Amino acid sequence: MYKRYGFFGCIKLMFSLLYTKIFYTRARIIRLPFDIRNRHLIVIGNGLTTGFNCRFEAHPIKDPKNKCLLIGENVEMNDFVHIAAGECVNIGNHVLIASRVFISDLNHGSYTGSLQDSPLSEPNSRALSTDPVLIKDNVWIGEGVCILAGVTIGKGAVIGASSVVTRDIPDYCIAVGNPAKVIKTYNFEQQEWVISS
Repeated sequence: MYKRYGFFGCIKLMFSLLYTKIFYTRARIIRLPFDIRNRHLIVIGNGLTTGFNCRFEAHPIKDPKNKCLLIGENVEMNDFVHIAAGECVNIGNHVLIASRVFISDLNHGSYTGSLQDSPLSEPNSRALSTDPVLIKDNVWIGEGVCILAGVTIGKGAVIGASSVVTRDIPDYCIAVGNPAKVIKTYNFEQQEWVISS
């Protein structure tokens, strides 16, 4: 461990481990610094691992007692992951999340339907709108991904680095780009990823 992290890295890791064992007994390790807002509205499953500078926020819009951020079992995330929930962000089991990922079901204002906000109004004055996010089991989310409100990411899916997910991604697919589009699907008969047409 010393060769990998160095002296000061080991000290930081020990503080993080102690912090985890005292305040987040179900987690494996939460590396400090760590920012959590409205912890009582966040459910953390067994085995959570975080990198440095992760930020979890729960700001329920409709029901102030709603547990709106749900993190499953054995979720691993790297540094600078920011998750903000206002209605429901539900992350399944065995999800792997790289660094600098943003996931949110919130938006300042509404830009679809009959009650659209004017671009002449100040963004911060627009009422928050929500649309749940669901990330199913065994998903791998690459570096710098942004997952926006109203999205479901299917079981076993892979989201490529720097992708912006604006619509649902089916089970067992690889999606990349801005906006993210499916480029491969896993073929269970051939037992390989095949290019989507």
